[in-house]
Amino acid sequence: MLAAHFDAPGGPDNLYIKEVDRPVPKEGEVLVQVHASALNRADLLQTRGYYPPPPGASQIIGLEAAGKVVALGPGADGRWKIGDRVMALLTGGGNAQFVAVPATQLMPIPPGMTDTDAAAIPEVWLTSYQLLHFVGKVRKGETVLIHAGASGVGTAAIQLCRLAGVLPMVTAGSAEKLEFTKKLGAASGFNYKDEDFGTKCLEATKNVGADVILDCVGATHWQKNLQCLNTDGRWVVYGLMGSGEIHGDFLTLLLRKRGSLLASTLRSRSHEYKEELVKAFTEQVLPYFSPGGSIQLRPIVDSVFPFDQIADAHRRMEANKNMGKIVLQIPV
Repeated sequence: MLAAHFDAPGGPDNLYIKEVDRPVPKEGEVLVQVHASALNRADLLQTRGYYPPPPGASQIIGLEAAGKVVALGPGADGRWKIGDRVMALLTGGGNAQFVAVPATQLMPIPPGMTDTDAAAIPEVWLTSYQLLHFVGKVRKGETVLIHAGASGVGTAAIQLCRLAGVLPMVTAGSAEKLEFTKKLGAASGFNYKDEDFGTKCLEATKNVGADVILDCVGATHWQKNLQCLNTDGRWVVYGLMGSGEIHGDFLTLLLRKRGSLLASTLRSRSHEYKEELVKAFTEQVLPYFSPGGSIQLRPIVDSVFPFDQIADAHRRMEANKNMGKIVLQIPV
């Protein structure tokens, strides 16, 4: 099969498509023929040598995929059948023509949805759902500040906040991105490059602040995050795009707010945790992707690249040009 490959850590120029062995599904696994996959920041970090896959995971990049079931491993029968259209949450291996997945980490593609749109769901929507509900314990009526609001996770989190009866606010790096997030449902948006989002967030909430902050930036935002965190608020860190090294009286300020600092990743979680997460999402959120309901969720696809243009796809993400997901079309 064809798969994304790099011989040594580096940037997009090191990526190319290579013929490799097709995976064989193990106990409890399903083999999926991949029709579309998508990019995540973790893929960029892994390519550069900063984020190796967990032990036992595929070395091939790609944390989500959409396609169809083509084989069942031992003990995987009963849940899925050959030919089912599925989308998959992965620890790796998605940027390839085939991937072996635990059966419990598959979800059905909603009726009428394309593989391209489906590939834009698993990693970012499950991450957003996890951050809001499993980690941040968000409650109806609260306010959430979402950094990188126009990203894949950001665009999913905005919609999930609205579904949960929560008020979403965002930061982004351009007026275009802020306007885009408002069309998705963001109540307020702040340009972190030329606005003091800490002050602006307080103004927008009548000096109350955010009950939950979803933070993929880290150190460069810490003072403004604490400025606009509500008393007893929860600050959820899931990425460090702006460094992880803090200088200053961080703990004193956190203590004054009685704030909870929470951290989470998804890729390295146990199979049992992912099974619980996928089950909850499938039951509570997935039905809203189907047309006809009072609330309509939709995956946001920024752009679609042919598989052999994967380096260009990575360059677009590294340049922060995307609004929503960058998807790869995998040749069948």
